[in-house]
Amino acid sequence: MEEDIKILSEREIEEKLKDLPGWEREGNKIKKQFEFSSFPLGLEFINGLAPFFEEIDHHPDIRISYKKITFELTRYSIGGKLTDRDFQTAREIEKEFAEQ
Repeated sequence: MEEDIKILSEREIEEKLKDLPGWEREGNKIKKQFEFSSFPLGLEFINGLAPFFEEIDHHPDIRISYKKITFELTRYSIGGKLTDRDFQTAREIEKEFAEQ
């Protein structure tokens, strides 16, 4: 599956971030924190996304801090670079969060 992953240029990263309000770049990662009304709802949100993460073989670093969930995305298997798949994953997280 790695052969279909495109490493993004600096310009591509900047352009793609414009379409993802609240996501920020930190080195070779993009990240965003989401807040939920309760701890169980945050866990439910993560569990709901797990099949998507498995399906596209892209697994974010996830930090849980009570009702706040932070997602950090990068592609470790190609040396910690930002790829199309990071942004595809970020868009799916946003879509699912908006539907809550």
